Amino acid sequence: MRKTIYSLPTLVDLCDAANERYLDFISQIEDPSVDLKSIHKIAEPKRDNNRSFPGFNLLRDDDYRFFLAILRGEFNINGLISKDLRRLLPEKTPAQISRLLKRMRVHGLIKKIGRTYKYYLTKLGRTTIITALKLRELVIIPCLAEPIHP
Repeated sequence: MRKTIYSLPTLVDLCDAANERYLDFISQIEDPSVDLKSIHKIAEPKRDNNRSFPGFNLLRDDDYRFFLAILRGEFNINGLISKDLRRLLPEKTPAQISRLLKRMRVHGLIKKIGRTYKYYLTKLGRTTIITALKLRELVIIPCLAEPIHP
């Protein structure tokens, strides 16, 4: 986009859209309305064009770190690209990042912006991932940490 006074209306629209996405993200943090069906939905394997894509398991460290990486607030404003994820997940190869993004798309957690390499979390993706991470941190991990009494 050119940086002239004539591009201000377009810039205002882009900034409004970024603000709306970020406010929508913030509003989902405390929303307990997501049921367990959507969490089960991302845990089940999916098929796309005769290829099978495994579900996500939040108890696995790889999936957990990947979800934490894509939930960063900056990605809700600008969108995320593979290069950003490679910077946050240096142990992954570019091919592994591409497969993770494809897996997220097949499960309906992210959407690709047409003719770009940017992705945004869908509403289902935001609410499901936030709820699943809350369950892991606030319920599962504390229950596993409690001593077992015979």
